[in-house]
Amino acid sequence: MSDARRENAFIVHPRRLGGNQQGMKRTIAGVAVALLSANFATAQEIPAGTLLPVALVGTLRAGKVKANDRVVAKLAQYAVVGDSRLPRGTEVSGRVIESRPAAPGSPARLVLRFDSIRLSGHDIPITTSLRALAGMQAVFDAQLPMNMVDDHGSSIRDWNTTQIGGQAVYRGDGFVMEGEDVVGHASMVGEVVGRPMTWPWSPCARDAVLNSEQSFWVFSTDACGMYGFGDAKLTHAGRTTPVGEIALESPDKLELRGGSGLLLVVISTGQPSSAARL
Repeated sequence: MSDARRENAFIVHPRRLGGNQQGMKRTIAGVAVALLSANFATAQEIPAGTLLPVALVGTLRAGKVKANDRVVAKLAQYAVVGDSRLPRGTEVSGRVIESRPAAPGSPARLVLRFDSIRLSGHDIPITTSLRALAGMQAVFDAQLPMNMVDDHGSSIRDWNTTQIGGQAVYRGDGFVMEGEDVVGHASMVGEVVGRPMTWPWSPCARDAVLNSEQSFWVFSTDACGMYGFGDAKLTHAGRTTPVGEIALESPDKLELRGGSGLLLVVISTGQPSSAARL
């Protein structure tokens, strides 16, 4: 499969419906999304601790992109917000803070900030930190079946997949498993929700994440840090000063390809927060 096809394959879609049924469902879904987005745009608040599973739009290469270049990602799965949902495809954007290539004695460095979410045509300021980051290939692999499937009667609803972080998804049964423990639920098309899990020794233990069912897309409920980036390191997740800035470094080329996945944590809604989490 070509890189271009992989970059556009970060969401696995169910089979298309036909005729009037498809048109009716699109109309109903469109009305629901418009009402939901308008409601959030009016309230202009997403609770702190909400997880936003997003896929990067376009490729970012340290040294090629420049400071203040716009960065765009989109929700790859609906995000749970209280009793409501932010729809898949909702745009989360920000900008490049710093970008430099690797040089002798100096690593490649890329610093980003995601500080806006677009709802019903309105850009609402948010402050976010990074919980987990996965490369395009890791995202692609997490959506491939690990069980035996065939072309005769099998569909994506029969797939078993492995989340980034190692948890197993059984779409047919609707379970997400950590060993023998059920840690979440999955829809027949691979949407994953569960309560965030954090180990005491993990850096993500400092995330003030809501202890309620949240959306994870391709990530395990305990996913934390970077996956699929070789020697690259996450040097700052945005939890502490400078709050909201995500810094990555690599001794060699540093590139975030389109379709890479990020699990962002909302710290606040409104003007960027200057408070640090120690």
